[in-house]
Amino acid sequence: MSAPEFIGLILGGIVVLLFGGDFLVRGSAALARRWKLPPLFVGLTIIAFGTSAPELVVSVQSALMGAPGLALGNIVGSNIANFLLVLGLPAVIGTIHTTTPGLRRNAMIALAAAVALIVVGWDRQIDMLEASILTITIVLYVAILGILARSDSDDPTLAELTDVDGIDGLPGTWRGIFIAIIGGLIALPVGAQMIVIGGTEAARALNVDESIIGLTALAFGTSLPELATVVMASLRRQADLAIGNILGSNIFNVFAVGGATGLAAGAAGLTLPMPESFFSLDLWVMLGASLIIAAIVLVRHPINRLTGALLFAGYVTYIAVLARTVLG
Repeated sequence: MSAPEFIGLILGGIVVLLFGGDFLVRGSAALARRWKLPPLFVGLTIIAFGTSAPELVVSVQSALMGAPGLALGNIVGSNIANFLLVLGLPAVIGTIHTTTPGLRRNAMIALAAAVALIVVGWDRQIDMLEASILTITIVLYVAILGILARSDSDDPTLAELTDVDGIDGLPGTWRGIFIAIIGGLIALPVGAQMIVIGGTEAARALNVDESIIGLTALAFGTSLPELATVVMASLRRQADLAIGNILGSNIFNVFAVGGATGLAAGAAGLTLPMPESFFSLDLWVMLGASLIIAAIVLVRHPINRLTGALLFAGYVTYIAVLARTVLG
């Protein structure tokens, strides 16, 4: 197989992965509704962690199959894409306002997540202790969301998670619920396997580190649902509500996906090395993007067409630099 064919395998795996994650969330949410579980509980467990399932499964499987660059590249690349591409491109269509309550808090937590990933990876690996700290942090974050929910907070991330009734297409029968959950549980590891095999072989064919594949094709593919959501919200002039989802996604990527990946690797007796190349560009781009978005939110500056165009141009420039690395 040639490099383009392996890239096709990656993209096919992403499609299977995203459908699997969607099936799992819908089936689990429908099951929780049948059991009459509180929407808050459903949102903060099934939906919060279920929507991160694609990134989680592919990162864990990458680490266990000896492709840590792919695992961490997925996390770093997705966070970069979320802030520069997913917020930048839709802003060209319509202004994204940053005055929604709770955005400042989540923007600072997302910035802290970027700093945390750099700190735990400073020794060029994420060990069991560091992975445990990341995991404990996401548990504390979810607990804080729960406390805010009980105080009727207007936090946009919380509103997105707990809007169980707003999820369309939930299976209405036990058979449908069973098929959705089992289908999701099967599709997730299958899609992850396709991505890991395609990513490692494409990297070998292109003579580059697999982290490049994680930072580009994989990160872009797993960010497509968020991009589609924000674009549609921009067309409806409701993009300011979607920014909370992006901030939450970046927080979960670092603390939940990064923590679980490190724990899985450690439990298997493996290390989770942080690629040295990340410290020459990628981590600083992630940190810079996080700083920019945090600053914009803190001063309540709208992400207008000019700002959006600059963010998008930043992403294009970043990808061009990575492409130049690949082409030599």
